[in-house]
Amino acid sequence: MPPTLQVELDVPATMRDGVVLRADVYRPVGTGRWPTLVVRTPYDKSDIWGNWWNGFSPTEIARKGFIMVIQDVRGRYASDGVWEPLHHEGRDGADTIAWAAELAGSNGRVGMVGGSYCGHTQWRAAMEQPTALHAITPLMTWAEPREALVARGGATQISVITSWSLASGFNWLTRQELTNEERAARAASMVEDFDRLEADGYWGLPVSELPVLRRHGTPLFVEPSSANDVAATQHMRVAGSYARVEVPSLHTGGWFDSCLQGTLDAYMAMRDLGRESRVIVGPWTHEDFGGRVGDQDYGLMSLRDAGTHPNGTWCDEVLAFLRRHLTDDNHAPASSPVRIFVMGLNRWRDEETWPLERARTEQWHLHAGGSLSTDPPVNENPSEITYDPADPVPTWGGPLGVGPGRGPFEQTSVEARDDVLVFTSEVLEQDLEVTGPIRVKLHVQSSAPSTDWVARLCDVHPDGQSFNLCDGIRRLDSGADEVQGIEIDLWATSNVFLAGHRIRVQVTNSCFPRWDRNLNTGDQQSADFVAAHQTLFHDADRPSYVELPVVAI
Repeated sequence: MPPTLQVELDVPATMRDGVVLRADVYRPVGTGRWPTLVVRTPYDKSDIWGNWWNGFSPTEIARKGFIMVIQDVRGRYASDGVWEPLHHEGRDGADTIAWAAELAGSNGRVGMVGGSYCGHTQWRAAMEQPTALHAITPLMTWAEPREALVARGGATQISVITSWSLASGFNWLTRQELTNEERAARAASMVEDFDRLEADGYWGLPVSELPVLRRHGTPLFVEPSSANDVAATQHMRVAGSYARVEVPSLHTGGWFDSCLQGTLDAYMAMRDLGRESRVIVGPWTHEDFGGRVGDQDYGLMSLRDAGTHPNGTWCDEVLAFLRRHLTDDNHAPASSPVRIFVMGLNRWRDEETWPLERARTEQWHLHAGGSLSTDPPVNENPSEITYDPADPVPTWGGPLGVGPGRGPFEQTSVEARDDVLVFTSEVLEQDLEVTGPIRVKLHVQSSAPSTDWVARLCDVHPDGQSFNLCDGIRRLDSGADEVQGIEIDLWATSNVFLAGHRIRVQVTNSCFPRWDRNLNTGDQQSADFVAAHQTLFHDADRPSYVELPVVAI
């Protein structure tokens, strides 16, 4: 059988400043003019797992009539230059698009694929408005780094900053001017520290000078002390720059993905600008794509590779979108602007927009004694707990970018702690669908000048098992010792609380090591910390409640 594709490795592309980046190029065999897809990655263009995570086998893509270009970004693996995470992706991306459009066999129309960092490279390239770029398809990509990648609600996402820097630092280490013995010793030390991050690395103080990062000096997204600084994070920010992107976009996210809100925000922003914009959201984490996710099994049809979409698998759906914009082939079945997986029912559903216009907001109030209902509060005593930074609530489940415990996990071990408040509804007599943005509004006070408040929505099954759906954090840098109303953004979900289930809200003050511990002193640059007495009010004058977007079934 004659070959059906051709592969060229380490094909050079010279950037405008003379730095050479290298790509592997996969082509169909023949004399046709082919649409071209580009992935720009810091994770090694030849890595099989990385290409699978992005959702595309380059050989299969070539067999389906596309030229596939997978390029190492500046300073990584086969490419030249200095590794400065996320700093060069705009101009390098635009130069790469122009170069790819001129490759032998290309029809001159280029699309981009890939997720997370690779998704961000799409946005950066699109902001430069290269003429050959016709569509982007970012997968699980942040929009505002201070609300996904490096921070959230004012707290620093210390686990992402630290583990990602160390993991990506091994290739960086090979480029340092060291003897073989020095390089081997440094690598061994990094491996040891990486393996002990949860045991002691994340616990280092002060957070701004986290010892494990200082020991190795690996490049960072941003310094931990600057994770909430607008100027320091501007180089990795998409929010606020959507108007510079003129091409159609298809966004993919997961209900348990660490970049979920960025995916939804990007879809809405591009839609509101009048650009063609679509979004697909599955019951996925940043690394798990359906079937069994965490402690829950959403069924075979939840798999990314299942043929559950109008054009087949998720990959087929993305390729149909790209083919429509990169060729003159418009024969693919039409797809809705919004496609979501409704958990509980465990089925896909098409919608015309997000948030759902037919959803109505219900306030479910937190009450003394741990009950949760739509009844407004009356005269009730507050709930009280103590938060000790020396013994924070451990991260277990949720939209994590790294580490174990991603996704929905049984919450008994968390809810049994003395520093976690739990509010639970009566058993539901009928199915209740909650689809849309989730907000928790609390009236709180701390004995400390600064503290954090964490809220989490859970689905309690008839056997008593509690599974997290979505959560959020709000840091009060100062004035936490005054009674005040706060709002915590839990992002969004789509879940049917089945008859016989109960709704639960957790309220606490930490989730470590996902977020750095608030030291309760007002000075996160110090190594000193104190325990704090925390008060949650839920009376008529100071109500606390969760806002649920309820959809009629």
